[in-house]
Amino acid sequence: MSTIVETAPRGQTRRRMRVDGWRWAGRIFLVFMLLYTALPMIWMLITSIKSGFAAMQFPPQWWPDQPTLASYQKLLDPQNSVGQDFLRFFWNSLFVSTVTTILSVIVAVPAAYAFSRFSFPGRNFLFFSVLLRNMFPAVIFLVPLFILMRVLGLVNTHGSLILTYLTFGLPLAIWLLKGFYDNIPVQLEQAARIDGATRFQAFILIVMPLSTPGIIATAIYSFIGAWNEYIYAYTFLSKNDQLTLPVGIQRFFSENTTDFPGLMAASFMMSVPVVVLFLVLQRYFVRALTEGAVKH
Repeated sequence: MSTIVETAPRGQTRRRMRVDGWRWAGRIFLVFMLLYTALPMIWMLITSIKSGFAAMQFPPQWWPDQPTLASYQKLLDPQNSVGQDFLRFFWNSLFVSTVTTILSVIVAVPAAYAFSRFSFPGRNFLFFSVLLRNMFPAVIFLVPLFILMRVLGLVNTHGSLILTYLTFGLPLAIWLLKGFYDNIPVQLEQAARIDGATRFQAFILIVMPLSTPGIIATAIYSFIGAWNEYIYAYTFLSKNDQLTLPVGIQRFFSENTTDFPGLMAASFMMSVPVVVLFLVLQRYFVRALTEGAVKH
């Protein structure tokens, strides 16, 4: 009685081993990147629940013997000066980031739709000119924008930050939304027009619901960019009641000592809104990036 053994061709076996090797290499790389991004956050959280003495120990104490939430209580207590300042800075950042996000979406949506659907002289030149701004570092525009804001009387106001953040966030927001609109079949709008809808009604009823992931991704990008910005906030604002969080938390540094637990607690609380926003809306962000990058 003979036994037939089927074996895969040697070439297929080698290709499978090569694919498995790349797959495992990718997994190891992802684990490394996860540790690279998560460990600083973990260390920041651990330091924030230490006492001032434990935070300064060397070699470092990896886990405090007596964890405490005193730093968080101080930051969230409006009865002391530290809590008053932190809550004011938090509100300022939230106000500036929210207004910037709303205005970015309001401007980027029609602009991206126009670039996607209409043909007009200089369309391509204007579109790529919008992206030209992102080729230069932000610090190059610092002095010109400061002079402009001083002429407009907007120094030491949140309006200066909102206008500045719009100039930075709009180019990428328009580019991102245009790629998304390009993937929405124009035949859907034409069908709505045949049924009696105006172009504006077709845009509101057909295009807007289909472009929701792109709009949400644009909002996330605008909010994060405005929330984390430091250079322009540090340059344009000097009044304590106008400072945003990235500038305000440097108040934990002093000439003689630094409140590391308080600094880490403030930094952790500053990162929470962005992390929560991204975790809640990440599926829309990923969908917008993939659908906007692939032409159907």
